Amino acid sequence: MTSDYSRYYTPEALTTKIRKFAKKAGSKVTYYVLLLYNVMNNKSTPVSARLSIAAALGYFILPTDIVPDLLPILGFTDDLGVLLFALKKVADHVTPEIKLMSKEKCLQLFRLNNEDPGSENWDKEAGI
Repeated sequence: MTSDYSRYYTPEALTTKIRKFAKKAGSKVTYYVLLLYNVMNNKSTPVSARLSIAAALGYFILPTDIVPDLLPILGFTDDLGVLLFALKKVADHVTPEIKLMSKEKCLQLFRLNNEDPGSENWDKEAGI
């Protein structure tokens, strides 16, 4: 998985994808993307973990995946699975500071919704 999808990851492509699809993907998917992004940019994260994260984020960015993102309801289920898999692999590198930074950014993106981005249940589901 690492070598196949990591080539699609760039910070610019990720920002574009989040801006375009955050509301459609939902705050849960967006929170997990932000967690992975922030873990990857943490200087203490090892290269092997960064490569796994780049692959997961590359898959998220890629418009043609197993379940097309444009499908209502189901469009981001495969992305969620890939993101959760990556989060479980790098769970030891998710610090309280990274969680807080990701939650704050997610709240910023979803401030008009009644959702609770970054709830504790989401952290437990991700194994972090």
